[in-house]
Amino acid sequence: MRYYARKLGFYLVALWAALTLNFFIPRMMPGNPVDTLLAKLQQRGGSVGPDVRESYELMLGTDTGDALWNQYFSYLGNMFRGDLGVSVSVFPEEVTTVISQSLPWTIVLVGIATFLSFLVGVVLGMVVGWKRGTWLDSLIPATTVLSAVPYFWLALIFVMIFSTSLAWFPLNGGYDVALATGWNWEFINSAIYHGFLPALTIVVSSVGGWLLGMRNMMVSTMSEDYILTAQAKGLRNRRIMTRYAARNAVLPSVAGFAISLGFVVSGSIITEQVFSYPGIGGKLLQAVENSDYALMQGIFLIITVAVLAANLVVDLLYGFIDPRTRVEN
Repeated sequence: MRYYARKLGFYLVALWAALTLNFFIPRMMPGNPVDTLLAKLQQRGGSVGPDVRESYELMLGTDTGDALWNQYFSYLGNMFRGDLGVSVSVFPEEVTTVISQSLPWTIVLVGIATFLSFLVGVVLGMVVGWKRGTWLDSLIPATTVLSAVPYFWLALIFVMIFSTSLAWFPLNGGYDVALATGWNWEFINSAIYHGFLPALTIVVSSVGGWLLGMRNMMVSTMSEDYILTAQAKGLRNRRIMTRYAARNAVLPSVAGFAISLGFVVSGSIITEQVFSYPGIGGKLLQAVENSDYALMQGIFLIITVAVLAANLVVDLLYGFIDPRTRVEN
């Protein structure tokens, strides 16, 4: 029990540290979101006076006149209430609204793609590691090259081949804009059709890392005494591969997969930009370009909580899967 309490305490401290950095870092960055918002207002022909500037500063919380520590505690209180402020880049929408509209797209696209790349990579790595020295080893350099290819270049190649030349998939967007959004088959089918190519880009560029890691762990595990004992007992090769070798070799990959799931909510910024996909990665880039500190803080908060939660789940699961971690700690 002390093991789990210590783990939980560590992640609570890590969450507090992340929230603190999330407060101070934007305030040390150059630029001012109020200036960005007033520039947009002037472009639309609006008048900008001292009163207008003061109103926007109070609304965005950039210059409330309070001491920094008072602002910090107000920020923490707002975080726990779910009040993330007002977005400058999508003014006057609240940050929570902007995130809630774009986050599901990213979770579905990047989440499914990450799971598929992990599953395919681990299964292939298991088979390649078990049959090392055969022609299957040729999969390693091929997938490694694809993993080393720049993300945006691979996405552009896929767009050129499958969208422009063959016209199999749409060039951009997350769904057919002529359709009404909702839980109906026509809209879901359109979303799957538009998301297939971005998901394929993520899978192709990620599967090589999982394959190589699993293959190396399989090779290392197969030299253990319990594998030799299982072979000496005359057990079937498939059972030895799955029940003995793969079961232990997959543990490091599971930890990496959990961390990858935590970063799912950050999206794939380059892929979303290339395909004009309406995910959280595009919103993060938009926030950086417009000095939208409130939206940046909100997105970083979601990413931080997701990564910490994923790591906490893995640590707790490891305590069940491998009792040695509880003993050693």
